[in-house]
Amino acid sequence: MENKIRKLINEGAPMVNTRIWNIWGTTVEAAATTGNFDYFEFLAEYAPYTLPELENFVRACELHGCGSMIKVDFQNRFYVAQKAIAMGFQAVLFTDHQNADQVRETIHAVTPEAPQYGGRFGYPNARWIGYNPEPSQMEYAAMNASSVKAFMIEKKVAVDNIEEICSVPGVDMVQFGPSDYCMSLGWNSSEHKADWKAAEKHVIEVALAHGVRPRVELYDPEDAKAYLEMGVKDFCIGDEFDILKDYWNNVGGKMKSMVK
Repeated sequence: MENKIRKLINEGAPMVNTRIWNIWGTTVEAAATTGNFDYFEFLAEYAPYTLPELENFVRACELHGCGSMIKVDFQNRFYVAQKAIAMGFQAVLFTDHQNADQVRETIHAVTPEAPQYGGRFGYPNARWIGYNPEPSQMEYAAMNASSVKAFMIEKKVAVDNIEEICSVPGVDMVQFGPSDYCMSLGWNSSEHKADWKAAEKHVIEVALAHGVRPRVELYDPEDAKAYLEMGVKDFCIGDEFDILKDYWNNVGGKMKSMVK
């Protein structure tokens, strides 16, 4: 099965995705029916899940011709990423990396263990190969290698090391994370917006210079204009809980005030 996210990257095409906390496949299907998203991202770093539910998430994406990404924790990233890739997730977003050595270690762990690739990922009998080793080993290795590796740049030390990180072979995409970045400096992001915006701009410029795709997370499409002018093509628009909380706070608050 072709990796849609990799295909769009290879074509230099823009991509739009949205973040989902709910592992229920029907949520993916409901969003996919809009036709507005190239792929869906499951926030495994934040939300509870089981492995069978992850498989259903991928199935729902595939059913509608959409790509799939999973955002994983740092500590158990090798286990979850390898399980997710074997299930058919087309991309993995890795969190909390600080330097190029950590990035190399992660890419090595999720790259096929074959002379052509030099990684550590074997040949699991899992969903991606139909639970039966039908594809040839090198066909599988090529499919495995097509997985998109994305990295959050969300620590001050990671921003300091962004040149080295973007120089690591296999880094496909990066995304600046203002919340963790500010926390790593002992700041509240609301009090240092100009500072973290400058850091984000630096990350984007370095990524583009190295041929790495910078992705930006937004809530309002109007905010995309400045990023488009910088050359950004990848956008994550909306977060399931932000969408719900916005409705609960604003529409729910208005309703509550009307019935007092």
